[in-house]
Order: sequence, then structure tokens, then C-alpha cells
Amino acid sequence: MRNEKLISALGNCINYCNYCADACLDEENVKMMKDCIRTDRVCAEVCSTLNQVLATNYQDVQGLVDYCKKVCQACADECGKHEHKHCQDCAKACRECVEACEAYAA
Repeated sequence: MRNEKLISALGNCINYCNYCADACLDEENVKMMKDCIRTDRVCAEVCSTLNQVLATNYQDVQGLVDYCKKVCQACADECGKHEHKHCQDCAKACRECVEACEAYAA
């Protein structure tokens, strides 16, 4: 299935983004983490939407794949600014999702 690698990366990204957003809420300076939390939430939602669409036979998905790639890159960049393990793990999952979006488009 053409979508299998991307669907797997999306699921992984969703899980890491949700975990990161929740873990950020437990940090001492939550206000400092607000952009990370917000970006995590949006990234998880966009990945979830693409994941659901890819599970169908709908063919016109490239625009959504491109947008997902953009959001995942923004999330990787934001999470990458923080030293917390949950942020670094999330940034890695987002970068892997970016790569899977690129491979899908190829």
C-alpha cells in the first residue's frame, strides 16, 4: 500500500505531539512552553486529518500532504528549541513525518 509508510509516521507523530503537549503542561514555566503546546496540538490535528483521509481511496491529497509537511516542520523546529526529552523526541517524530510526506510525494 502506497500510504502505509506515511500512515505509520503520522500515527507516531500524533502520539509524540500529544505526549509532548501534555508533558509541557507539567513543566515549571508553562508560559514558556505555550508555543510548543500550541504547535503540538495543531500538528497532531493536521496529522490526524491526513491519516483519516489516507485511509480512504480519495486521490486528491497532495495539498494536505504538503500542508502536513509544513506543520510538522514547524513543530520540529519549535520542539527542537527545548532541551526536555519529550520535546526532543517529538521533534524527531515530526522530522520523520516530514520525510515520509516527502517520500509520499516522490
